Amino acid sequence: MPDTEAGSSLTQIAKTYSQLFAGFGDGDVAPRLAPIPDDPVALANDLKAACYFLNATQVGICDLPTSVWYQTDAEGAPVDPYHKRAIVILMEHARPVEPGTLAHDWVGDAIPHLGDTRCAQLAVVLAAYIRNLGFPARAQIGAASDVAQPRLIVRAGLGQLAQDTVVNPYFDSSFSAAIVTTDMPLALDRPLARQPLCDRGLRQFFGRHGTHSGLQRWLQGRRASHLGAYPMERIKRVASTTTLILDDEVPRVPKRAAFFERALRGDLGPKAARERLRFAIKHPFAYAMVPAMRSMVPIQDGPVAPAKATADPAGNSRAVKSLLYRLGADMVGIGPAKRYAWFSHDGDGTPLPVRHKWAIVVVIDQGHETMEGASGDDWISGAQSMRAYMRGAEICGIGAAMLRGLGHASRSQTNAKSDVLHIPLVLLAGLGELSRIGELVLNPFLGPRFKTAIITTDMPLVPDQPIDFGLQDMCNKCHKCARECPCDAISYGDKVMFNGYEMWKPDAHRCASYRVTNPKGSACGRCMKMCPYNNEGLLAHRLFLWLTIHLPFTRKRIIDLDDRIGNGKRNPVKRWWHDLEWMPGGFSATPKGVNERDLDIAKGLSIKGKQKMAYFHANMMPPPNVMAPVPVDRKAAMAAGALMETPAQALERHRRGGPRPAHYEATPPVAAPAKAED
Repeated sequence: MPDTEAGSSLTQIAKTYSQLFAGFGDGDVAPRLAPIPDDPVALANDLKAACYFLNATQVGICDLPTSVWYQTDAEGAPVDPYHKRAIVILMEHARPVEPGTLAHDWVGDAIPHLGDTRCAQLAVVLAAYIRNLGFPARAQIGAASDVAQPRLIVRAGLGQLAQDTVVNPYFDSSFSAAIVTTDMPLALDRPLARQPLCDRGLRQFFGRHGTHSGLQRWLQGRRASHLGAYPMERIKRVASTTTLILDDEVPRVPKRAAFFERALRGDLGPKAARERLRFAIKHPFAYAMVPAMRSMVPIQDGPVAPAKATADPAGNSRAVKSLLYRLGADMVGIGPAKRYAWFSHDGDGTPLPVRHKWAIVVVIDQGHETMEGASGDDWISGAQSMRAYMRGAEICGIGAAMLRGLGHASRSQTNAKSDVLHIPLVLLAGLGELSRIGELVLNPFLGPRFKTAIITTDMPLVPDQPIDFGLQDMCNKCHKCARECPCDAISYGDKVMFNGYEMWKPDAHRCASYRVTNPKGSACGRCMKMCPYNNEGLLAHRLFLWLTIHLPFTRKRIIDLDDRIGNGKRNPVKRWWHDLEWMPGGFSATPKGVNERDLDIAKGLSIKGKQKMAYFHANMMPPPNVMAPVPVDRKAAMAAGALMETPAQALERHRRGGPRPAHYEATPPVAAPAKAED
């Protein structure tokens, strides 16, 4: 297992991750072909879409003549050509950091190596996906490649040779590349015609035919590197979160209390326990991401360089954001890692300390294009989550290693292993407001369509303030997520106080049970799909956002308009994946059904006042050190609704100095049995 040494440069850290991913370049092929169409054009288009979903910049496909194979491999052994097709993946390099800044010193010459790392991760996932479909495939990465990369880039129509350098029409030679070789029958792309590569024209500048426009690139190139692509600096900042948090009353909770963990331990019944291990990865594409995700867990933490450096908090904050944007973050915010955001106990019941002062929160978009074609709870849903979790783990893993190398204790907190709860940290880092969806933060530019990874650290930093973009009033007027929730887990009612937080409290039992055992899809993100804020950063979306912020009287009309124009319906043009289920025997099969949902406007608010919500307060959590099943007592949780305070009641009690409610006290560990005396 590769490791990062304290004091490693960013280039060395990037190479460590590339080496890690390269170990998964090849593997077992599913014992039977997946039930998918055999049309080479359709297959090629589907794989290209998969690559773009994984954030590739360009993709091309070509054949593999004998002349492109090396005679010997990296270890000197002869290479016999073994595949017929090559999928060529290009990743444009991040733009450089401004000279004269702290981040420029940190990044140094690492930009190409960071691109290589992103390409390596993408290639191993694509190769694994193809193998899961029943075709041999291998990711050809760096020195481990058996094929000549530059020649294949040209053959796949992604560049031309210019003075012994491969040049792309849109980003010259500023790119990294990886190759996946396979025997899957795929339609081939043609090499580029011989014409001036710099003639990009007005069509490209204005983004005709859906390209990432030259105008966008020009505008983003003018922004300081620590600001990122989204203008979060224009959103109103406030002194405290727009939903009440009584810091001294919020209990620390154990990992054992999370409902996905409860499902795993058998608290939700045998079916949920059985399905918990595979519910989010039971599509062959999501399953292909598992090795890369799990491989990063052992290096989420590590030794800290002895020499302290970079004592300027403001300079550190700008540099950290610049670094993480170079690594591929969509948004970055910094907030305090408050006591209650740390789990009290690990998954095995071991007590966990509060380790670090600050939380650097990284937001990863789950992908608007793919979300447009999905129902939210069909077979691609789990892959959307896994792809964001995987990208976040790489970004925060490399970032945390860099900060440790600068002398500051830092740890990457990811979906695979996190010692912190992400929701409160996203709020405190100024990246969104708590929404009607419940235990989910909504961002003004991405809506709820994102996942997070976090770096906790003791590096001196300046926190961002929470934001206010009018969401509380907007969600108070809008019930679309509640209306469209397939398991009726989102509240139609008013906000309440739950374990010290003001929120529209969802029924976590219903939500987790449905997501884990969804019979016609992989996991569920339907609430994200349905939200009016689930849009791309287009002019219409920016106008919508401006109106909701500055003209509150338009909010109800905009909500009604969102339904009227059909936002939330599936767009068949955007649908690229195959509905498949990854079976325990290691092969892909046709599932028994697919959630083919669109809007259910007729449902309206007919259920309001009839919902029977369950509230699992802290005193109803299982003991943190009991691994045996602790069955959910739903009847008691429904009766616990009588204990709920309104935010106004809780605030008044708190101001009077009244005691914290007894049901905010987390269930303590079970005492170990006393040893018999001799």
